Amino acid sequence: MTDTGPGVENERLMEPEPNVQRIMWTGTIWFAAVIVSIALSAGMLLSSGWRPAVLPEPLQGIWWVGAFAVALSVGLIGWSGCPILEVSVDVASRNKSRTMQFGTFLFIVGGAIALGVELLGPAAGSPLVA
Repeated sequence: MTDTGPGVENERLMEPEPNVQRIMWTGTIWFAAVIVSIALSAGMLLSSGWRPAVLPEPLQGIWWVGAFAVALSVGLIGWSGCPILEVSVDVASRNKSRTMQFGTFLFIVGGAIALGVELLGPAAGSPLVA
């Protein structure tokens, strides 16, 4: 007799093979969402004439740290969704799970840092902006 309750489905969901398949499928969607989000926010920001150079010196460095974290997150999320297994399914499941989680974390934290610093800088059209 086979056990087919809801708990069995949940256990199967987190096994390496279904996990890798899910991450490669959803990773592509996450990657597209990240790229669109960056394009929209950076496009609007840059088209308004804003540049990191308008920030006071310490804030410029902090902004670049946030921007670097976001750039790194794009690579991690993109790699997670890439349908290539570099090693066994078990190892790929662990690696892709970790890079997806860390990439998402970096995207959120890096974006919050960059946006927070932008809000601390002078407003567009302000006499403080050269």
